[in-house]
Amino acid sequence: MPLPLLLMIPGTLCDATLFEPQIAALSDLAHCQVVNHSVADNLVEVARHILCQTEGHFAVMGLSYGGIIAFELWRQAPHRISKMILLNTNHRLPSETTRATQQRFLGMAALGEFRAITTDFLKDAMLHPKHAPLTEMREKVLKMAINTGEEAFFSQIKAQLNRPDSTPDLPHIQCPVLVVTGREDKVCTPQIHQEMVSLMPNAMLAILEECGHLSTLEQPHSLNEIIRKWWTATT
Repeated sequence: MPLPLLLMIPGTLCDATLFEPQIAALSDLAHCQVVNHSVADNLVEVARHILCQTEGHFAVMGLSYGGIIAFELWRQAPHRISKMILLNTNHRLPSETTRATQQRFLGMAALGEFRAITTDFLKDAMLHPKHAPLTEMREKVLKMAINTGEEAFFSQIKAQLNRPDSTPDLPHIQCPVLVVTGREDKVCTPQIHQEMVSLMPNAMLAILEECGHLSTLEQPHSLNEIIRKWWTATT
């Protein structure tokens, strides 16, 4: 019997490297496939492209922007999604602070300051203070950003800024949902995830200690154990 398909959707300025620990640990449970999430600057078009490239039913794992795309996949094809794993993400509309920050990033990139964004924002805002100074972690995150590039970054930010509010959709998501975040996630706080879970009928919440916004890389072993246990229980 073929393994179920698990689509993996990275976050902003991230690529398949983000999910390397999960691909290695979950390959006996699912066929893991990292999708292209930068084909358009419109969330509807991004999700439509993913659906057109995918056959049949699938589970979906999305981190941050990837989770936002996962919500759009559900809006377009709820009958095709068997499970959802939402990592360090946000179901709400972008806040005014978020809008201002992302608009500033777009301006910086346009002025040739893309490297400054990747260095300062990724190190200080996305990683737990214990992880931010680690050379291997920093290099991995910065390499993902450079591989993503400015053009894809523009598309990702524009799509996020124009995303709909997913809050009204949450009570209607009937499939099993695993929601995970880091205790010290500054970008998408634990409170946001607690609210998310409270609104979904079949959702489970896990909060990882000593973890910021990039849970797949910061606490891979703990996260993988949680996913395996949940996946088995919901199969």
